Amino acid sequence: MFQGKEYIYEVYKERSFSKAANNLFISQPSLSAMVRKIENKIGTPIFDRSVNPIQLTECGKEYIKSVEKILDIEIAFESYLGSTNELKTGSLTIGGSNLFASFILPPLISAFTRQYPLVKVNLVEANTALLEEQLFKGMLDLVIDNYAFNENVYVKHTFCPDCLLLAVPKKFVTDGIPDDVRLTTEDIMKDKHRATSGQSVTLDRFQERPFLFLRPGNDTRKRAEKICENQGYHPHIILELDQQATAYNLVCYGMGITFVSDILIKKVKPDSNIVFFKLNDEEVKRNVYFYYKSGKYVTRAMEEFLRIAL
Repeated sequence: MFQGKEYIYEVYKERSFSKAANNLFISQPSLSAMVRKIENKIGTPIFDRSVNPIQLTECGKEYIKSVEKILDIEIAFESYLGSTNELKTGSLTIGGSNLFASFILPPLISAFTRQYPLVKVNLVEANTALLEEQLFKGMLDLVIDNYAFNENVYVKHTFCPDCLLLAVPKKFVTDGIPDDVRLTTEDIMKDKHRATSGQSVTLDRFQERPFLFLRPGNDTRKRAEKICENQGYHPHIILELDQQATAYNLVCYGMGITFVSDILIKKVKPDSNIVFFKLNDEEVKRNVYFYYKSGKYVTRAMEEFLRIAL
């Protein structure tokens, strides 16, 4: 009944017979015939082909749940074999958004592969929603993110603290803002913004100035909205973007003001045209975590990567 499950699962992931056939390197008619054969054996359809994209039937949903359990068992056993071979084989798939995939994970993966060169490491870059979906389905071993995943579903390990700051083009900074409130990249590198004695700025200092926000659904966007709400401030948003790095680059060109992570500020090239400001709000504080699905077999590769990272 589960012979050929990989064909069913690929169609389920892609929601398309043609895309699944392409991924599996077989013809679409051959894939359709294999799926029909399994459906005939079960005695009921797995896919509802009357809608586009195709969807699972109720029986199909149960079939996929069973397939994912089987895949988890297979992966766990393969991981056990990898562990007994002292990581002379195996794989590790890690997911992160652009910020973490570009600036945080590369040195960690490099350190891991130097120690365990025979373990294949895959890096997946995507938005938080897609990363969580893939982590839940078992397509990812680990995810690094600053979003609070459901702790009933995922195990988390704290990687580092994160703090949001206001990045402002110098041309938008008025003379009425004291010099001792302004922060440079060097100040951020020295964590001066984390000092309890440091002065902060209120958003009303930037009335009518253009703001660059990330798109809805992003943790930074949610926190930025909450900070504005807490201060009774209504930002003039001229652009909504997908990535913090893009917003930061646009600030460098004087396009507008944005909320930015101190992690990013410490990683990118300093720009003398930008001034940073501390904000007195609990929403600016968050942590970055490594997540894996609760109940998932923790492989030796996962253990060793977390040991190196943490």
